[in-house]
Amino acid sequence: MRLPRSPRTAATTALLTVSALVALTACGTSEADSAQDGPGGRATVTVRIPDPGNSGVLARGKKDGSLDKALAKVGAEVKWTGSAGPFAPAAQAMNADQLDIATGSITSGITSLAQRPGFKFFTAVDPDAAGEGILVRDGSGIRSVADLVGKKVAVNQGGTGEYLLLKALAKAGIPADRVTRVYLRPDQTAAVFNAGKVDAWAVWATYAVAEIGSGKAHFASDGAAIGSDNYSLNAVRTDFAEQHPEVVEALYRYLHDASAEEKRNPAAYLNVFTDVGPTAVTGRAKEVQTEFTAQGGTVDPIGPEDITRFKAVAAFYAEQKVTRTEVDVAAHLLDVETLT
Repeated sequence: MRLPRSPRTAATTALLTVSALVALTACGTSEADSAQDGPGGRATVTVRIPDPGNSGVLARGKKDGSLDKALAKVGAEVKWTGSAGPFAPAAQAMNADQLDIATGSITSGITSLAQRPGFKFFTAVDPDAAGEGILVRDGSGIRSVADLVGKKVAVNQGGTGEYLLLKALAKAGIPADRVTRVYLRPDQTAAVFNAGKVDAWAVWATYAVAEIGSGKAHFASDGAAIGSDNYSLNAVRTDFAEQHPEVVEALYRYLHDASAEEKRNPAAYLNVFTDVGPTAVTGRAKEVQTEFTAQGGTVDPIGPEDITRFKAVAAFYAEQKVTRTEVDVAAHLLDVETLT
């Protein structure tokens, strides 16, 4: 059965929550442990997904029960495990049979694939032209990528941040060693950035929204200007996909439809559980996130044009010596349109 493929648009990550600041610490039992009965008397399949936090399509699906209903039709149920966060620990959790689904960027995905992956990617959201880039403090004097020469830039090693910086420098014809990369975890960087201990921060919407919303920072160069190929992807544990393709297909359908609705009505997917406290997006930050999401794309199947761009990122990473060799991304992709 072929699934409809929606048109691509410039994207913001549809699934990562604005407040996803805690690294995944997943642990759990095998999805085969469930003893409940699903349709036709089959055992209910448990699919383990990082808890989505307070914003995004999964958060809303968790609150209103719509995700449960969609998965129940194929005899599955969700077990929320750990917290949404960087892809690297999520990839390790999938490899260890502690997690079934995770979201990450193609950039962090490539570095994880360079290990011994036990997962494959099955959906893509186009690169975020508006919500990622090189963030600088207002009044810093940094107006372009060229102004980064001799400066310190915070990046997450092997992930989106390092990619954005290297890509921006390459496009501007600036040798990478003319800028000092400061490797930091994304959830630890805001304090360092705001204290002036680094001059810029290569970052994506999950963390950029709060900084831009504060009225004290802006992008010196965004994803569009950089020419970013940094897709957001959904990954599934390989064994799970082989055993339960109908669940993966149902999850894709839900994510695609929900991300399309989120694009039409972004505000409805913010502050799903609470509009106060550290996980809430308020004030100008809420406006910024809404603007980014409205410009975003939807969760779609991976097509030939996407694979071409994935290959370009893998080649760039090898050229920049982020990976030892060019990772064969195509060998770790699923065509969600032909799973069942």
